[in-house]
Amino acid sequence: MTQPAPQLPAEVWSHVFGYLSAEDKFSVRTACKYFKKLVDHGSLWKDWSVVLGYHKGYSNSHFWGTLRRRKVTSVVLRGTRTKDLKRLASSLPTLTTVVTDQSSQASLSFLKECTHLKRLAIRGSGSPLLLDGSTVYEPRQLTHLSMCDVKLPTIAGCSLISAVRPFPNLTSLVYHKARLIEETLWMVHVPSILTRLPMLTHLSLSVGYTLCTSHNRSRPSPGPPGGDGDSVLSSLELIDCTAHSFEADAMKRMPGLKRLAVFHRYSHHQMIEGLLATDGGHLKTWLRDLSQLSTLVIVKGPPVKKYVTSIPATVTSLTLCVAGLSPQDMEAVSVQVPNLLHLHIDPWPSHLGAQAARIPQLFPNLKSLKLRHGYVSERDFLQLHQLKDLEYLEILDIRPHLSELTRKLQALTNFRLQITTSPRKRDVLTCPCVCQVN
Repeated sequence: MTQPAPQLPAEVWSHVFGYLSAEDKFSVRTACKYFKKLVDHGSLWKDWSVVLGYHKGYSNSHFWGTLRRRKVTSVVLRGTRTKDLKRLASSLPTLTTVVTDQSSQASLSFLKECTHLKRLAIRGSGSPLLLDGSTVYEPRQLTHLSMCDVKLPTIAGCSLISAVRPFPNLTSLVYHKARLIEETLWMVHVPSILTRLPMLTHLSLSVGYTLCTSHNRSRPSPGPPGGDGDSVLSSLELIDCTAHSFEADAMKRMPGLKRLAVFHRYSHHQMIEGLLATDGGHLKTWLRDLSQLSTLVIVKGPPVKKYVTSIPATVTSLTLCVAGLSPQDMEAVSVQVPNLLHLHIDPWPSHLGAQAARIPQLFPNLKSLKLRHGYVSERDFLQLHQLKDLEYLEILDIRPHLSELTRKLQALTNFRLQITTSPRKRDVLTCPCVCQVN
């Protein structure tokens, strides 16, 4: 016989359920009607996103009623059935975030019914998409726009700038894998983007081609008064970089940057094999111009020794996913960033090996660390307990007997250290192009 639930106040149960994962909540709500009602309360589903794949559609009113009770505000769409999309807008009136895959112009029409929409991500389009003020209910309400592998039509002037012009209050703009119809190089003009979007704090661009950061070009014509001198941009991501994708003095026009992420197209081994320049490109020049930088992400690219002396001492969070890190590289990095608090280091396909044991001496103030365990001996791995301020350790690869080893490390730290092999939950708006380091 099933035992009745203990008679505790609803707020106590809600507090307990708040510690459960989504999977555990799904299990608990099947226990009884009382638990189902409590678990479906909106307070337990904050920052939760529902993924909908419209292969057969969702016609069950109970399904939509459950999502309404949870006050779902974020949805990821894996299909484009127009009828179901319209029902989505009417059934979930509190939506603020929409991520849609393989979109068409017709499938985006439901966005006009999402009256609270603030964040929009479009990933993939089979045909050109025209974004304008009529695409969403209230253009000035949109703060985040992400486009990856999306075709934009060429419209007299810069098509990217034309696409974002109706959304002047954007604080985050992501544009990856550009598929501009009949595009030319001058059409991605960074100062014009910053001029059109005076609230922009985060910009992420694919730069497999040369970007323009200066104003002395014939096109496009300048926007309204203001300019990049007034920019509040603090975070810049450059995806698919080659040696000279950006001008050497590009960062002089963005001196207030706090975060720079550079994802190179090639590793330095591939550069050598392809007879490409490995002199560091403009990276070392960019870093010298960023005196306020606190977060730096480098993926692939030239050898660390080519730019390490240019890394600002202000950096407290560093990601290096660069093959072939040598002990000399590690030593040089530690000299440049003596106050480093967060380190993600991944020399794959090479390995840290015995260098892992030196991390506590090189970076004694670390609070979080991400690394691979492969080819690191137990003795070297357990030296990480010397990091007295370390709170979070993420292991990027899973090996046999890893759980036993992590228990030993936790015991050496009196179990204050959180160790995980699963990455932290990411925002659904995060583009897959950069999710490996976020």
